[in-house]
Amino acid sequence: MEATPDLVLLNGEVLTVDAEFSAAHALAITGGTVTAVGDTAEIRALAGPRTEVVDLRGRTALPGINDSHLHGCAFGVARPPLALDVGFPTVRSIADIQAAVKEAAAATPAGEWIRGYGWDPGYLAECKDADRMPDRADLDAVSPAHPVYLQDFTGHLTWANSRALELVGVDRDTVAPEGGVVHADGAGNPTGLLAERAQELVQGRLPAYTRAEVEQAIREAVAVLQREGITSFTEPGLGPGGKSLFAGAADQLTLDVYADLARGGDLGARVSVLLLLTGMGGSAAEIAAGLDAARIPADVDPRLLRVLGVKIFADGTPPNKTAWMHDEYDGGGFGCLCVHGAADALRARELNEMVRLAHVAGHQLGIHVTGDRGLDAVVDALEAAQVEHPRDDPRHYVIHADLPGAQSLRKLAEHRFGANMNPAIKWTIVDMLEEMLGPERAAYQYPVRSAIEAGIPVTASSDAPVTYPNWRQGITAMLLRESKASGRTFGPEERVGLPDAVRAYTANAAWQDFAEDWKGSLEPGKAADVTVLDGCLTGLDPHDLPDVPVAMTVFDGRVVHSTEGM
Repeated sequence: MEATPDLVLLNGEVLTVDAEFSAAHALAITGGTVTAVGDTAEIRALAGPRTEVVDLRGRTALPGINDSHLHGCAFGVARPPLALDVGFPTVRSIADIQAAVKEAAAATPAGEWIRGYGWDPGYLAECKDADRMPDRADLDAVSPAHPVYLQDFTGHLTWANSRALELVGVDRDTVAPEGGVVHADGAGNPTGLLAERAQELVQGRLPAYTRAEVEQAIREAVAVLQREGITSFTEPGLGPGGKSLFAGAADQLTLDVYADLARGGDLGARVSVLLLLTGMGGSAAEIAAGLDAARIPADVDPRLLRVLGVKIFADGTPPNKTAWMHDEYDGGGFGCLCVHGAADALRARELNEMVRLAHVAGHQLGIHVTGDRGLDAVVDALEAAQVEHPRDDPRHYVIHADLPGAQSLRKLAEHRFGANMNPAIKWTIVDMLEEMLGPERAAYQYPVRSAIEAGIPVTASSDAPVTYPNWRQGITAMLLRESKASGRTFGPEERVGLPDAVRAYTANAAWQDFAEDWKGSLEPGKAADVTVLDGCLTGLDPHDLPDVPVAMTVFDGRVVHSTEGM
């Protein structure tokens, strides 16, 4: 005798995201598994006296959202009470940031660090219409005695005050580490801005997060994700190479805490992990040592927590002019690979060896790369590793992949490698990028349609805390390709339809996780992870979608979030 369902959802729009992207009206869940999908009468008939019955009243149910590149712990520590929120729209000017830092300084014991996260020069009034960037003097004016560390929204640029620079020994004679930039003024003095690996000069001196703080950050992050309908996410880089990344929120301790929560049945989401064996400016020697020393959690349900591969940083970001480009930025410079090596050719060889080592060790590779020249180098390295050491379906992928050329798209598709893109980042920064890259490159950034038409599995993600984990905004950005600041359209030829946009957050993300056989769609036998939107997705104006709340989130068959009226 078949068990009666624990939960049935009726009278809705159920987007199964199966191969045909078919729709139904109801579904049944039994023991953490989807057991039936069909019309309302059919599913209602399955219910028993103990079945919880939910009337969707026309709302859309779709597979649990899988944010396939989200720094969960970093998202938690970047929010109050562990850090100041100095991002838009909380702050719109340097003066706003000064006010927040001044208030924090008044409440913080003398000499203790003040941390903050999220500032974006593109949304600071003093920087928008002038050749002006934040400076240490701005922070000195409100916090001369407290060391101040404020990381920008990308995680690739740090703004520090003079007290912080003094404590860590950064001055006009400081030589930036490989893969890093210490910004200086016309007199050669540091401005307080440290890019890429140079951030470690400050981050390495910050007080380490305690286990309790890491656990608090993860729990609070997962609570937010459940309210957003996110049931799976990828932590893209945890391990010894993350000791200074996000001020230590990507260290080995974070992976250990995830494992403890998973073992205790208290995690609340499915988490895939890439190991971070070396940070920005890393080397093949560090990859080799990390592979030997990697501490991978044991005795953990792989459907809750699984280490899938290795993360490598190849270059920086276009906003910081550290992405490696074929053509110059406005104002000069090409960026470069941010790996060990004193010249482009040496860095390219080092990257190839880093990729080869991780590939031969049997890991999936997720490689952070944004510039077009950087992408060519990374894709060539992935191809060389696979050709020289063939593996069955390694599912390597490029992370961000802002500006892939035609040759890189062809090679990614040929080897069935993926592309993990961030549509909400484009929405956030594209107006600023137009000034740096020119209109053509800014419009092309994140060419989702070209990648899909080339045959590449495209996944979409928030890169939180870079952007807030609102998948509805990501879908809207893929449908419209409009900008946040001006509302203009950039690259309309790269728009995709709703099925492709939804797949990027569900079925394709499950493919990236090697999990397409058990999650990512609402089909019988799949995991009962369900997101219910408080509206009919197929009938919404895309402009309205970002503000539509999630009405219910079901994780592993249990309702973990529900709004009033559900």
